[in-house]
Amino acid sequence: MNYIVEHPTIVCEYLLKHLQMTTLAVLIAVLIALPLGILITKVRSLSVLVLGILGILYTIPSLALIILLVPIFGLNARAVIIAMVIYTQIILVRNISVGLNSIDPAILEAAKGMGMNAWQSWWWVEFPLILPVFLAGVRLATIVAVAIAAIGAKFNAGGLGTLLFEGVQQQNSAKIWAGAIAVAILAFSLYAGLLYLERLSRPERKMPPPARS
Repeated sequence: MNYIVEHPTIVCEYLLKHLQMTTLAVLIAVLIALPLGILITKVRSLSVLVLGILGILYTIPSLALIILLVPIFGLNARAVIIAMVIYTQIILVRNISVGLNSIDPAILEAAKGMGMNAWQSWWWVEFPLILPVFLAGVRLATIVAVAIAAIGAKFNAGGLGTLLFEGVQQQNSAKIWAGAIAVAILAFSLYAGLLYLERLSRPERKMPPPARS
């Protein structure tokens, strides 16, 4: 903690870069995962193929995956962010698929009977119902992204991992501890914030209290 207190500007700069990479990667991952999750729910025959491919990609060590991406995207944050997007896909797509498959078909039929088209049914019925499961996936994906972003500092991506790797090279335990503590605080803060949103999105929290007789 002494290093963090004595060098707040440096730590905050790395923290903002780390947060920027994580946020961008999770947003891109969500934009890709949503249509993929809907697709494999509507076309069941694609489910095993898509989840199988994403599962195989997830088993590749993050360090090895970034190394594979560096010749294509360069030694920079871009390769690291793409690796983060790839890693988080299996979590997001699986949660979206599980959420959609858990919806009672009678609810969808009722929405259709009310005259809703496919988009209206998705926005007003399906998405609110899967929101808690979806946010749970985003929460887990965010923690994975935070961890990979720390490794990304080895590939000139910046972020809090810079303190870790500089500390190892310089044999400076203060930097190592500062980097580890800062990454842990960031991960815990994002986890807690998303968990709070997840709890707020649960249907039982939105139900009015029973009327007193």
